[in-house]
Amino acid sequence: MPHIIVKLYAGRSEQQKTRLAEEISKAVMTVLRLDADSISVAIEDVTPKDWADKVYKPDILGSHGKLYKKPGYSPPT
Repeated sequence: MPHIIVKLYAGRSEQQKTRLAEEISKAVMTVLRLDADSISVAIEDVTPKDWADKVYKPDILGSHGKLYKKPGYSPPT
């Protein structure tokens, strides 16, 4: 716990995905005070043509109550 799933446009390198997973893990360890062994990160490539049906509609529009960072919105710092 926790398991994080990142869905993004296909085309990122394995090096970028690995670094992203590492940085997400570091942030989770810091904020939630967890050991690295407790965290898993999956990355799912999605083609731009599939984004609306496979990500935007089900995971963004259909989950507003669960979104802590909405697209196009940056909370004040």
